[in-house]
Amino acid sequence: MKQASEAGSEMLNVVICGGGRTGHLNAILFKQLPGVRVSMLTQNEALIASHREGRALAAMLPDGEALHARLDAVSRHAGEVMGDADMVIITVPAQARPGLLEAIAAVLPADKPVHVGAIPGFCGFDWLAEKALADRPNAVIWGMKDVPHTAFDLKPGISVRMGGAKSRLYAAAHRRESAASRKTLLGHLQRLYGAPVELLDDYLEITLTPGNPIMHPSVVYGLIGPYGQWHGRPLPTRLRWWTDCPELGAYFLERCDEESQRLCKALEERLGIDLSSVKPLRQEIIEAYQDQIRDQATMLGVLRTNRAYEDIEAPLVPAEEFAGYLIDRRSRAFHEDVAYGLALLVGMARRLKVAAPHLEEIFDWHVNYMGGLRASALDYLPPAWPESNLIRMN
Repeated sequence: MKQASEAGSEMLNVVICGGGRTGHLNAILFKQLPGVRVSMLTQNEALIASHREGRALAAMLPDGEALHARLDAVSRHAGEVMGDADMVIITVPAQARPGLLEAIAAVLPADKPVHVGAIPGFCGFDWLAEKALADRPNAVIWGMKDVPHTAFDLKPGISVRMGGAKSRLYAAAHRRESAASRKTLLGHLQRLYGAPVELLDDYLEITLTPGNPIMHPSVVYGLIGPYGQWHGRPLPTRLRWWTDCPELGAYFLERCDEESQRLCKALEERLGIDLSSVKPLRQEIIEAYQDQIRDQATMLGVLRTNRAYEDIEAPLVPAEEFAGYLIDRRSRAFHEDVAYGLALLVGMARRLKVAAPHLEEIFDWHVNYMGGLRASALDYLPPAWPESNLIRMN
């Protein structure tokens, strides 16, 4: 399987942070490339043990082919894998990123550029990394709009299955990065990935791309919020996020998407930037999955009839006192999508004085359902934003 053309013969040292589906798959694919050294920073005991015992990881491709790779290093300690890094790719959930960046900041190379990015790069990763890596001016901060490939059926330390690959990838660098740094970053990404890579003009194009931060909270609110059929009582059976999406969930999702688009328009006017790449959610989903969606006429149809979404189950736990199920409050649908995704959209709308009543309502309800926010993206939204963006641009 050819994944990328060679972009020079120098060794490229890649460190992947996170041993989940995306981390496993990227590590295996990168090891198929000449001149790429791949290390992994992970707390996954099965993966660490597998590497210690000398086993290779396997990636099962859609066509039935299997790729195998043994990583160059796997450790739970940042200092053991970061020393010579050129590319650091963070794949852990947004709520784990602050602690991770704190751990790696002190051990990143200081004598050369080191490109620190997140896949996907949502939830304001550029602002978080800017704050966490303030003492590392050689760090080039970047993020990717979405995962390059879908991955599933992970057996940690053994194998992972690859689903569809994106036909084009989009990445962005922090607005502080120079033209030379962006060029080098693009070269590294093109070397690692088979699909064409386009570098977006502004990181806000990633931050504002609609996705899980409005999708999951809208469905939860439509199911068990104050107007939902299952408000105050357990769900009778297990359900799938999208195939079983209630009409009310799709309604709130459309309202949230409209408010997110309103936020984009306000930022275009305030900052003089082009955010036309941030398309309405229904359009984004249709363009991504095309003929896999049987009913493209409405948001509800797009969600319920998308074959790519059919087997995605909602995070449920058995109710303790009653028969049935409850939405799992420990799910990343809350601790990532609400605390680090939806919180950021609400915070940005408040700063810009953009009316976002549905985003506000759904956010406030979720925070109460979660028992409050212990940490969120609001902790690193720059105090002077959006004026700080204007200063940088001038």
